[in-house]
Amino acid sequence: MKNQTAVLLLALAAMAPAAQAQDASAGEKKAAMCIGCHGIPGYQASFPQVHRVPMISGQGAKYIANSLAAYKSGERRHPSMRGVAWSLSEKDMADLGAYYEKHGASSMKTVADMPAVQPSTEVAALLAKGGCVACHGANFSKPIDGAYPKIAGQHADYLYVALNAYTVEGNANVGRGNAIMVGQMKQFKRDELKLIAQYVASLPGELRTLPQNKFK
Repeated sequence: MKNQTAVLLLALAAMAPAAQAQDASAGEKKAAMCIGCHGIPGYQASFPQVHRVPMISGQGAKYIANSLAAYKSGERRHPSMRGVAWSLSEKDMADLGAYYEKHGASSMKTVADMPAVQPSTEVAALLAKGGCVACHGANFSKPIDGAYPKIAGQHADYLYVALNAYTVEGNANVGRGNAIMVGQMKQFKRDELKLIAQYVASLPGELRTLPQNKFK
């Protein structure tokens, strides 16, 4: 409990209000560069690591904007995403976030407040150790603030790569620098991160990959 409370306090202290007004219609017009990976169900990235690209339709607008800003600043290291984010203004990022938050919303089912599938004793202990519920919600689809992602149902291989990235140092192409997540993830072995990723991926979620036509 102390560990979760500490994580929550750090998380609240790190929150920043959205700096830009969001325009989903404008975001739709700016999404052409995203569609080539995030608009193809099952699409797999091959560099710098092999994994299915994350589902972002239905993801929180603030989280998407913050993630793009982190790729642009270098806090998140990924050559392709940095190349995309480098050309975006804060307004562009906010608009893209607003678009993807609403994208496919009409087809999304409400996720129960508590997971339908309970974790094993081992995984429950890992989740408690990481304080995961404190930020991402008990169902992992209702984060305490829009700055944090919905992760329920996300691809397991992507979740593992993302979690492990917080433990990587000195690599120009791989890594994430969020201080809270770095501190939490460095507690775990890789096999433990895989167990967390597999459990979270097995849960019902609001995230989707919806086919998109760049020639609209």
